[in-house]
Amino acid sequence: MRLLLAEDDVLLGEAVSRGLMQLGYAVDWLTSGERLRLAVKNYTYDCILLDLGLPDVPGDTCLRLLRQEKLNTPVIVITARDGKSDKIRVLDGGADDYVSKPFDLEELAARIRAVVRRGAERAEAEQTVDFMCGTLELHTGSQAVLLGGQPKMLTTKEFWLLEAMVRNRHRIVTRQMLEERLYGWGDELTSNTIEVYVHQLRRKLGKDLIKTVRGLGYRLARTDEF
Repeated sequence: MRLLLAEDDVLLGEAVSRGLMQLGYAVDWLTSGERLRLAVKNYTYDCILLDLGLPDVPGDTCLRLLRQEKLNTPVIVITARDGKSDKIRVLDGGADDYVSKPFDLEELAARIRAVVRRGAERAEAEQTVDFMCGTLELHTGSQAVLLGGQPKMLTTKEFWLLEAMVRNRHRIVTRQMLEERLYGWGDELTSNTIEVYVHQLRRKLGKDLIKTVRGLGYRLARTDEF
């Protein structure tokens, strides 16, 4: 899961981005509203963590502009302002959740999973699972995977790579798309990182689940193929 953190406090930004990366998330951290607007035009994110006190374009203005541009990415506002009117304003302005500083990192991670899960439920119109493809079930909240009703143990990176494949199950997914999904700007990648994760998923879920499309990328097998 790839997150965009917009926070101008350097100490807090470093701590939050580092903590979330240790929990298995890919995090791009920036310190201004203008850079945020550029980032969302060039990259796809699962969730945006938005501070209201950005130095150039206020966070609530950024939020309004993002929603005006029809960006449906979940947004969690992170701010020291905890007044009732502030909460009402940002929630009415399009925020999916609101977290007051200081906050607990694990609670923030739980809120991220919750807003992403709700978005997946709206997009997929699924009531009991976030994604289902044949006998394969993915639950983003608990990062649980079931195949034929049997639970499968995946690492965090394996889970989010599989989620990207299932989300895009009707098209070919390139290695670049998967890298952008799993890793942030500062992460170091080896040339075969994605291939390693694909190999591990095939070993755990069956060699026929993910098909290699030579020269293009990967696709999820049709439901009659696994």
